[in-house]
Amino acid sequence: MKKLLSILGNWKYELLLYALVQHLYISVFFKDMDFYIHTIWPFNMIFLGLASVGVFMGKGKWLIWIKNFLLLLVIFLPIFQALKHNAAVYLQVSSLVYMGFFLIIFGEVIKFLLKPKYINLDLLIAAGCGYFLLIEICAFMLQFLFYNDPSSIGNIDMSSVPNTFVDMVYYASIIQTSIGFGDITPLSHTTKMATSFFGVMGQLYNVVLVGILISKFSNHGKN
Repeated sequence: MKKLLSILGNWKYELLLYALVQHLYISVFFKDMDFYIHTIWPFNMIFLGLASVGVFMGKGKWLIWIKNFLLLLVIFLPIFQALKHNAAVYLQVSSLVYMGFFLIIFGEVIKFLLKPKYINLDLLIAAGCGYFLLIEICAFMLQFLFYNDPSSIGNIDMSSVPNTFVDMVYYASIIQTSIGFGDITPLSHTTKMATSFFGVMGQLYNVVLVGILISKFSNHGKN
């Protein structure tokens, strides 16, 4: 157990980055989306939960308790999904739970980025984690808005829950990278404002991150 905790602590950002990337994009390897959502997704969330342990080591008990509570929910939500099928209320609630889980992790990553006075590999990998966490948060927020009003986002695949999620990940990635293909579009004022907000947040994150890295590099050079 101590060895596992040591690994989770020493490789926390490497594990978190890998867990985030595979959670967002591993569906590219599966044609059977029902198998993906009911089998692969729960294992993804367990791995993501383990990968986030190191980030919360030494933190306050209340923060760890909230993280663990949300983690239990996000692990068991796919099981309930099989029972609830496409219940809109369930999908909205689950989207908010996932978003809360990733917001807490994102907050801890940002704290770490601001803390060191120098640049090292952990800092660069944590910066990548922050970017993928923004995509996670954006995808689940858009998913919440979509299930609240399916007409609020155009050209979303509604044939199944996993297909909808894949479209949300794709759309969130497009927003964060500001590519703007235009194949998926916000149609209501709420989703237009949400899209605008996350687009600005993505650019702001990049600008702030560059400033942080330049500042730490300058400080390291002076020392």
